[in-house]
Amino acid sequence: MKDKGDIDFIIDTLKENQIRTYWERQWYRESFYFLAMVDYLSRENELPLCNDYEDIRNCTLPEPLYPWDVVLAAKLDGSLDMKEQCLKEAIPEFLRFNIIESAIRNVC
Repeated sequence: MKDKGDIDFIIDTLKENQIRTYWERQWYRESFYFLAMVDYLSRENELPLCNDYEDIRNCTLPEPLYPWDVVLAAKLDGSLDMKEQCLKEAIPEFLRFNIIESAIRNVC
């Protein structure tokens, strides 16, 4: 997304049918992540949602999926309540699938 830009990322993801491909391979985390990203970028750019994935939107991960740095920090310092803070800051489109994500634009 960072290299392509929002619109081209959405177009390429939908054109290549990556969400459905991951779903059919049972790579649910990847499928949810891409769908959440497309939905989020669509909202940010005031675009309508693609209706091809309503069946996937009705599902979610059974356990919360946190970024690795948050998981590691929580293990190293039990006094840090980073998970709770991340949950408060989570992007709704990701949270819908039980993915705790708040910094998609701050990735290297």
